[in-house]
Amino acid sequence: MRNWLLPEYVEDILPVEALQIESMRRQIIDLLKVHGYQQVTPPMLEYIESLLTGSGSDMDLRMFKVIDQLSGRMMGLRADMTPQVARIDAHLLNCEGVTRLCYVNSVLHTVPSAITKTREPLQIGAELYGHAGLESDLEVQRLMLQCLSVAGVNQIHLDLGHVAVFRSIIKGAGISQQLESELYNVLQAKDITTLSELCGQLPGHTREALLLLPELYGDEKVLANAFNCLPDYPEVRSALNELSTVAAELRAFVDTIAFDLADLRGYHYHTGMVFAAYAPGCSNAIALGGRYDEIGKAFGRARPATGFSMDLRELARLVKPAIYPKAIRAPYPLKNPTLENKIAQLRQSGEIVIVELPGQPNESQICDRQLVWHDDQWIVKGI
Repeated sequence: MRNWLLPEYVEDILPVEALQIESMRRQIIDLLKVHGYQQVTPPMLEYIESLLTGSGSDMDLRMFKVIDQLSGRMMGLRADMTPQVARIDAHLLNCEGVTRLCYVNSVLHTVPSAITKTREPLQIGAELYGHAGLESDLEVQRLMLQCLSVAGVNQIHLDLGHVAVFRSIIKGAGISQQLESELYNVLQAKDITTLSELCGQLPGHTREALLLLPELYGDEKVLANAFNCLPDYPEVRSALNELSTVAAELRAFVDTIAFDLADLRGYHYHTGMVFAAYAPGCSNAIALGGRYDEIGKAFGRARPATGFSMDLRELARLVKPAIYPKAIRAPYPLKNPTLENKIAQLRQSGEIVIVELPGQPNESQICDRQLVWHDDQWIVKGI
């Protein structure tokens, strides 16, 4: 086996892409900062109990696990940073009122989430804790769309859903936890045949509502159909009204909006509205988020929470590749204060200046200019 081969779905980031990703990272973090989101950096390793808090069994399967040689306990390499940020909010910061946090770092997955995905996404996101109203959902979703815009991703399609619709139908029918889990799985898979079989013994109005959910995908007509056809539960009406309000507020920021009332992504920890952004050139969602009010419960603080995350590596592939900037070549400044000052000035202004090492003339291939001595001063001249 060649010792330079990397594992499947794991890859290096080379200079041009790395520069583009770093530029995106800085712009997004700066945008989040001016909106009041404070950056945190959780550790890569934690005990698995905290990493799995509120995230469901699917995260357990996606997580690499190791034994801590100091304590003998099982640790995990984070597969998602949201549980870590919830722990920081609940246990370390413990602030009253609203807390806004953001983060950016690598996460690791045992298997890729899609055939074109890496197992080491560079996750960036924002979380808002301490507010249960629709205003915080709107703030987070607007912010997600702004982040995509500053990253250079255009022509956004936004999908909106609400897990309270499915939850209230299940609750109203008194369905067992096992059947609820089976219904969730087939709805996620859009398996209409199995869904019909599972609904066979349910009361008529519940059966009709569950069979209707996969069809409730599309434009504003979906909400009208849902109001008319779904059970008249307060939770259902409230969820549909929230979707309608958010869509009206966000329509100016996206190209298209659709509603998907069978979207149960993150159902094990989401408690309200869920959303996903799509862009041309990528079949998978490029940003995901939603409300998860119970995620901090295991840390002793079940605060309202909503947020979003995205993969910077995925975003970089959607944007026209940057051209690595050309540099200025400078001679080795052997005890030459004037030359050293000129190099420092150029670098301070943002120019890349590469100093030739002794015995290696013309070493750099990325230089298109050079520093030369002319008329008693150092000037930049094309090569």
